Amino acid sequence: MKRKGCSIIFINDDHQVLLFLRDNIPTIPFPNMWDVPGGHVEPDETPERCIVREMQEEMELELRNFSLFSIMEFPDRIEYTFWKKSNLDIDQITLHEGQCLKWFDQNEVEKTELALGFNEILSSFFTEAPFLKSTASV
Repeated sequence: MKRKGCSIIFINDDHQVLLFLRDNIPTIPFPNMWDVPGGHVEPDETPERCIVREMQEEMELELRNFSLFSIMEFPDRIEYTFWKKSNLDIDQITLHEGQCLKWFDQNEVEKTELALGFNEILSSFFTEAPFLKSTASV
């Protein structure tokens, strides 16, 4: 059985998505690459509970009111990707994993090789644009 991963796409009012720069440790997968926040689903944990836990552990965020965007199968995992419209102030976030956070627009995402196959997921996200159909608040 494949492992499960979960991630969340934060999108702001300028239609930029929040990415983090992975740690530059040669022993981790995809060191020093941009990535979507998230992590591994623990045994007996739902993807929804996982993303709430991961955002608390990695960024000290109390995550609420998010939606499922996609479930995608990769060779190494099944990835549950959620999304939330939010104008997070990245200067106020305490980051416990990774080097830094940055907002990327669609053009910047397309020009950046992302870790773990997230170029494909973000391409679909911008194409389907669920953030334009929603009035979800921060």
